[in-house]
Amino acid sequence: MRTPRHFWKTAAVVAAGLSGALVLQSMTGQQTTGDPAAGTRGPVISKAETSALRVSGDGTSASLGRRDTGPFSMLGVTWSAPSARVAGTVEVRTRQAGTQTWSSWLQLDGDSGQGESGALRGGTEPAWVGPSDGVEVRVDGKGTTRLPKGLRLDLVDPGSGKVTALDPAAYSLDEDETPDPSVSEPEPGTDPVADPQPDTTVSGPPVSDSSEPVVPEPSASDPSSSAPSEPEPSESEPSVSSSPTSSPSPSVSVPPAPPSTAPSPPITDRAAWGADESISPEEPGYLPGGRVKAVVVHHTAESNDYTCAQGPAVVRGIYAYHVKQLGWKDLGYNFLVDKCGTVYEGRKGGTDRPVMGAHAYGFNAETTGISVLGTYTSTDPSTAAMTSVARIAAWKLGQYGVDPTGTATLTAGDSGRSYYGKTWAKGAQLSLPAIHGHRDGYNTQCPGDAFYNKLATVRAWAGGPVSGLTLKSVTGAGTAGTTTYTKSSVTVNWSATTPAPLIAKYELLVDGKVAATTAGTATSAKATLTVGTHKVVVRAVHQSGRATTTATATVVAETTAPAFTTKPNLALRTGTVNTAAVPLTLKWKATDGAALKEVRLTAPTAKTYGPTLTSAQHTAKSATATPWSLKAYDQAGNTATASVTGTPVILQESSAKKSGTWSTKSSSSYLGGKSYTSSSKNASLTWTFTGRSVAWAVSRAATSGQAHIYVDGKKVTTVDLKSSTTKYRDAIWTKTWNTSAKHTVKIVVVGTSGRPAVTTDGLVYLK
Repeated sequence: MRTPRHFWKTAAVVAAGLSGALVLQSMTGQQTTGDPAAGTRGPVISKAETSALRVSGDGTSASLGRRDTGPFSMLGVTWSAPSARVAGTVEVRTRQAGTQTWSSWLQLDGDSGQGESGALRGGTEPAWVGPSDGVEVRVDGKGTTRLPKGLRLDLVDPGSGKVTALDPAAYSLDEDETPDPSVSEPEPGTDPVADPQPDTTVSGPPVSDSSEPVVPEPSASDPSSSAPSEPEPSESEPSVSSSPTSSPSPSVSVPPAPPSTAPSPPITDRAAWGADESISPEEPGYLPGGRVKAVVVHHTAESNDYTCAQGPAVVRGIYAYHVKQLGWKDLGYNFLVDKCGTVYEGRKGGTDRPVMGAHAYGFNAETTGISVLGTYTSTDPSTAAMTSVARIAAWKLGQYGVDPTGTATLTAGDSGRSYYGKTWAKGAQLSLPAIHGHRDGYNTQCPGDAFYNKLATVRAWAGGPVSGLTLKSVTGAGTAGTTTYTKSSVTVNWSATTPAPLIAKYELLVDGKVAATTAGTATSAKATLTVGTHKVVVRAVHQSGRATTTATATVVAETTAPAFTTKPNLALRTGTVNTAAVPLTLKWKATDGAALKEVRLTAPTAKTYGPTLTSAQHTAKSATATPWSLKAYDQAGNTATASVTGTPVILQESSAKKSGTWSTKSSSSYLGGKSYTSSSKNASLTWTFTGRSVAWAVSRAATSGQAHIYVDGKKVTTVDLKSSTTKYRDAIWTKTWNTSAKHTVKIVVVGTSGRPAVTTDGLVYLK
């Protein structure tokens, strides 16, 4: 067994006025004010209250009635024999400090893990309940199993306050230091604070004369204790001394701190979270083999409702519970992580040394323990917490050449059983993942189903390569299909599911050569390319050195501008004519040697057309010279411009040369307010103009007739003006030439039987 705690400075004080004979257990040191989370350093003093549970006559249930208490934030239920377990359920509920609000019943994990050889008590995992001043407990052994002896409730106030700088802590009293005469030294193998007398006012099942709600702690030779009488050979604790806050004795040989293949994450040391080193003055122990073979992941099986600012207090509460309530030499875990990803130094001895913790019974001698604050039975751990676990695991395993994604062969320090029913004998060789859950080596739910299901992700993050690496986009000037085009530079964007702190760097490769290197936090990079076609990929390098690449992107760099193989031109079109809106069509054709992206009309209005479009319908104001400007863009961003100017001109019917009989009609619906109409066969109107496009505007109705059209003396068509709806200023016929020239247009009335009338509203041509 390990050395008894003869040199603790403790005092047992009966808390007067509290029912249930609550005992106040004051830790050594001076109470100070402030908060270690604020950045100061030094001890924060914790306090504890204990109260015996009342056990039923048949020994299968126990309780502690609802009662007032001193302030506390963490609790657990403990019992006399360190190796005993509670087979039933242990439930508590608490009252929020300063209120009358009681929580719902919280079930405690019934086993603290039996992690410390020579522990003085067994107990549940401690549960963080937040600032509280009232409590109630019930324990149900399901009517078939007797509960362990010495059941009691332990309440821990982790303290708060300004912490002061610490001198290097000693692990035992100096030779000239005199113990506090007011403190009675406990006998070896006994709890330094005796179990209180039974609570005669507790509600619950009646207590028979034969029940033993409180019994003295068994001595090391007590046959009722199932704790092993000798420590596990594979987990013997070397008599050495090392701590980040202590100076080892010159005669002590401290194991080396080998360099790691992975960087160390930031770690909040014991002084920073306010560890009171005086309550655990013993020297640290180191792994007998001097190397870490595996990492065991835990949860603390307590509430997830703590705030990130409360993280140091939660750690202090666990520390006090492990040391003062269970009788361990120090905090059991090597490292603790809160839900915000802050990493805390656990057991002393040096974070970079192979310190032996008390977290994985039977396998402490070859492992490091990391515990995440909270319960993760059904709630997933945060990404920040998982990231920190992966970083610590990679760092510690990297010191000893262990692949976080591989397996480790561990030697069982004692016989055991896993949560899944696998059993083994002492000395057995077990092959376990290098990062595994507590349940793999002990019959416990720890680290909870939700967290256990995430361990594969933690291993992948810790060992690499980078997972989920995806090329999101390549931003140049444009993309056609799977090819990106640019004049010279591109921005490549990517994403990955492996957290950035575990990524050493990203490299942008162009045609297999590194064109840019970024930090692991980056999600994009730029590169300048020469003219031609290139293959672009992103390579992610994990902190382990393992690399992975994205799919390949094709990028074409080119500087040749597109061309207008058909220059922009205008043509009149059919439709309703207004002096402010003469219907016309703009035509063009643009091409590019690589990939045409679009053509934009920039004047007299703004429009954008796709690469295959070669015409668009518009209107223009009559008697006004209007420039039409186009700009062609290729996918690389190269451009070309072209334009054309046109002036639509309206020729009234009065300007035509007449033959036959025509009469004038007046209406605001006509161009200029007037029009000519004729029902006489062969009556004609002739216009002469210089232009490249022409349109004849007419009025139409159900009784309208037909007309022959002659161009430059030749008949080109006969048009029918009949319409089921009345129309005015309707450009019913158009003709366009390649160039501007002088032309004549003549219309001749056909004299259609029953509807001979032709009403003309003028001629429009394009200058």
